[in-house]
Amino acid sequence: MVSLQQLKQWLENPSENENLEFKEARNQFKKKKLIEYCVAIANEGGGHIVLGVSDTPPRRVVGTIAFLVPAQTAAQIHAILHFRVTLTELKYADKRVLIVTIPSRPKGQPVHYEGRYLMRARDSLVPMSPDRLQAIFAEGTPKFEERIAVSGVSAQEVVQLLDTQSYFDLTSLPYPAHRDSVLERFKRENLINEVNNEYSITNLGALLFAKNLDEFENLSRKAVRVTVYGGVDKLITKRDLIESKGYAVGFEGLVGYIDGQLPSSQLIKEALRRTIPVFPKIAIRELVANSLIHQDFEMQGNNISVDIYDNRLEISNPGLPCIKPDRFIDDCQSRNEKLADLMRRLGICEEKGSGFDKVITHIEAYQLPPPDIRTGQVRTTVILFAPKGLNEMDRGDKLRACYQHCVLNYITGRMTTNRTLRKRFGLNARQSSVVSRLIGDAIDEELIKLADPTNPSRCYAHYVPYWAKSLFHS
Repeated sequence: MVSLQQLKQWLENPSENENLEFKEARNQFKKKKLIEYCVAIANEGGGHIVLGVSDTPPRRVVGTIAFLVPAQTAAQIHAILHFRVTLTELKYADKRVLIVTIPSRPKGQPVHYEGRYLMRARDSLVPMSPDRLQAIFAEGTPKFEERIAVSGVSAQEVVQLLDTQSYFDLTSLPYPAHRDSVLERFKRENLINEVNNEYSITNLGALLFAKNLDEFENLSRKAVRVTVYGGVDKLITKRDLIESKGYAVGFEGLVGYIDGQLPSSQLIKEALRRTIPVFPKIAIRELVANSLIHQDFEMQGNNISVDIYDNRLEISNPGLPCIKPDRFIDDCQSRNEKLADLMRRLGICEEKGSGFDKVITHIEAYQLPPPDIRTGQVRTTVILFAPKGLNEMDRGDKLRACYQHCVLNYITGRMTTNRTLRKRFGLNARQSSVVSRLIGDAIDEELIKLADPTNPSRCYAHYVPYWAKSLFHS
């Protein structure tokens, strides 16, 4: 049963997620639509539908008269979907709120209604993709990282296929004098298995330490492809590289290659000429590492791609994100936890949740346009843009920069003000009105909000992201 206190907490945190859905439903809510939402939420692990609360933030309790006989509605849903939901009535400021609690689907069994396997996509319900359905049906089987890439190999073949030296170099451990000690270490890391003196190399071991991914039939398409185009479209291909080494073995070389293909500018200072990269290398490093860690390995025929154009860099990986893209800076959820854990210990990526904020920090230091995160049907793409002034940015660029700046300051304990945004865009004090209009637009779009709405002064106002739970304190 959901308590009144729980409802109040949900109202204070106005953003919806895969486990929580708000619906105004002041007078009615169609039973078919309720059943469809029950299916989608059950497929996403279970959660709650709150009727009688406004759909868009700031959340307002408006009350509802939908489903006045909750027990009857619960029984009807059970008869159709064959799982039990709970309907809880609460009084909030003398207004009726109805909360529908939906359990998670059984492991390995997606739920359907009239033959439709549903999931949510922002504010809509959509059919589940074939890859998502396949992933659910595969639950209970070993995860991709644990599956076997090749089996029945000898100890000698293990060290021929895997760059074992790289593991010890990256972990700053001395390379053992005996091969048995090397293999034992790899077994403890679940990179290889041994049965009756024969070895199997796991997908995790091959993905990270393969000397050549082409030697592993099911992993060759997991290699990273880097394409350099001449211009701002795909009409002219200048260079095309597929990095066939395992992720840990080839990571530094891959990042170095990408950095070397990027356009640069010349800075002359005190009679010395220096080449300045357009994009900070640390941002490229973090984004490439993120694409490796967060890709959906269950999607066949899709690899990670890095596309370099004259005016932008696009890094794309198969799979849609586990969290909302606008929460990448302050939150993290790894799709491939074992891969992520080992890559952190190897020093390839940052501690959990600390990578994308580093990207934004360095993008702001270079005064570049804000990164854009785009999700398609089956892929997630992060785009870095070449330098352009505030006047050259479109409205979306400006709003995104304002929001990202606000999130970065919030999670690092700093204030976002008109002055900090002027610094972010390279503006002077006389241009404060330009930033004031941008702040107003970001508030109107519900990307940021006043940290203290009771403070009438705009001269000393500071701002927090729309999802911030409490007042910001300096």
